[in-house]
Amino acid sequence: MSRNATALDARWLESVVSRIGPSAPLFAVVSGAHLYGFASTESDVDIRGSHVLPLESVLGLRPPRETHERNEPVDGARIDFVSHDIAKLLRLLVAKNGYVLEQITSPHVVVAAPGFERLRDLARGFVNRTLYHHYRGFVRGRWKAFTSEEPKRVKTLLYVYRVLLTGTHLMATGDVECNLLRLAAERHVDSIGELVERKRSGEGTTMDRDEVERHAQRISTLEAEMLRAYEHSPLPETAPNIGDIDRFLVDVRVNRTSGS
Repeated sequence: MSRNATALDARWLESVVSRIGPSAPLFAVVSGAHLYGFASTESDVDIRGSHVLPLESVLGLRPPRETHERNEPVDGARIDFVSHDIAKLLRLLVAKNGYVLEQITSPHVVVAAPGFERLRDLARGFVNRTLYHHYRGFVRGRWKAFTSEEPKRVKTLLYVYRVLLTGTHLMATGDVECNLLRLAAERHVDSIGELVERKRSGEGTTMDRDEVERHAQRISTLEAEMLRAYEHSPLPETAPNIGDIDRFLVDVRVNRTSGS
């Protein structure tokens, strides 16, 4: 089975979640390279989500395992599956984890239980200027990985660009956009399309020294643009809806326990 043919096939993905996912899923979405717009035939299918642990397990003496992880082949495709209990997911969100924000707002929804749309609304309402620090740190981590690897891969550089442009777009508009090709077109960043095509031709595609130097200059310019977007951002200084998020957690836990 072709990974490209199945990666965004909703029925197949739903069957994957039912086979290897946790019980009581709240949602599951496609993340990773398929969300970012530069998946190749070799790319894993990244599925991220959240589930709801039973109330008695979170109240008991023994702390439950909050994260369900599976990484294995399914029908010929390599699946990287991670699901957090809703309490852990929301703790990550309010700790300004942009990666979790991107998962909750992913347009590629595989499973959506009652309450998921409310969660998406809360995540969008959570967006605030402090998320800049997540993206700045994320960019620096990705850039460090790129500069330290030998040979230098196109794939690693694309992740640097993706995080930079997502963070800039978020600061400027308040909207979560993860597709690198759309982001690059919006900001007129040339060469991204060509890099994506090279990455799609092979996960291990590498770059020469002259290319790396040109992209280093572009990355520096884009970092400055993200900083300016932060400094002029119309977003609130802090999240205005932490109380609503806390209420949501209680409601989901109680409703799932009562069976409603």
